[in-house]
Amino acid sequence: MILTRYIIREIRSPMVAICVLLIVVFGSYSAAQYLADAVGGLLPPGAVILLIMLKIAIALEVLLPTTLYLSVVISLGRMYRDSEMIALESCGVGISRILKSVFYYAAIVAFLVAGLSCYVRPWAYERIYWWKAQAKSNFDISRIEAGHFYELQEGDLVIFAGKVKRARNRGENVFLRSKDAERLQVIYAKRAYQGVEETSGNQVLLLQDGYLYEFALNGGKGNVTEFQKATYVLVPKKIIPDKYRRKAAPTSLLVRSDNLEDIAEMQWRFSTPISAILLGLLGVALSRTTPRKGKYGKLVTAVLVFAFYYNVSIVAKNWVEKGTVSPIPGMWWVPALLAALIVAMFWHQIIVVFKRLGR
Repeated sequence: MILTRYIIREIRSPMVAICVLLIVVFGSYSAAQYLADAVGGLLPPGAVILLIMLKIAIALEVLLPTTLYLSVVISLGRMYRDSEMIALESCGVGISRILKSVFYYAAIVAFLVAGLSCYVRPWAYERIYWWKAQAKSNFDISRIEAGHFYELQEGDLVIFAGKVKRARNRGENVFLRSKDAERLQVIYAKRAYQGVEETSGNQVLLLQDGYLYEFALNGGKGNVTEFQKATYVLVPKKIIPDKYRRKAAPTSLLVRSDNLEDIAEMQWRFSTPISAILLGLLGVALSRTTPRKGKYGKLVTAVLVFAFYYNVSIVAKNWVEKGTVSPIPGMWWVPALLAALIVAMFWHQIIVVFKRLGR
């Protein structure tokens, strides 16, 4: 028990440092994206911090197994460098005892990852989609930057303004491109004001002196209409519930679904805690080094192995979504291959353990 606590303590220290570092890096990347939207008027400034925190909460399902894996490699690598492993072996402590200690800690991390993946992930995505829907409903032409294109309604509406006069809540040389299942519309207006319809409460753009270009998507003839005044309905002032999004769907709903994309999302959520345990055990194998190489001797190899495993997992998820691979084996062949690799790396020790048990 003392040895287990010691190994866990050695793993926990670098794990906290690495996790904080990765969170800062990921948070900075997310901040750059959301701050650009906030500056462009597509997000309220107060929502940026919340959205960053939500993205970090989602990323933790990958960051925690990653930090556990790297921490095992680093901490046990240090023990090899300082000859602590040799001392333990001379005292009768074999690699199976080390694996058992790492497994205990990895199981705790896996339990936390399962909660993040199955419950926090859909909740966080649901809040992100809600904030984006709210940002769309609060679109304000006076907050956008002139000379930039802005996408609304999942890209079905694109707005561009050559000039923006915030004091008058007006845009000049405004272009709107909208599309639906049958037609594509392009509107040009010399001036555009934002307002609200009294009857419906919908946000509208009041367009002046412009042209409406309509094109049929089936290849028919287009139409050009000149107008002096026109009204274009934006999005309702009230937030409209977004369409079904599997990333925000409860895990209990995904389990009962027979949709391939739902199955892929469900398998991803269930595979993350399994990956946490397997990566922890793999870290034990990759931590073996000599005092001359130092505790970071296998770190580059460990990073490359993880990058390969993570990318293959994403590819496997996409294959399930597209039906390239059936739900069984689905994504499960990826952790199965990782488990087989771990068994192969410890095959000699496994044979020794079975021989001892057979005596």
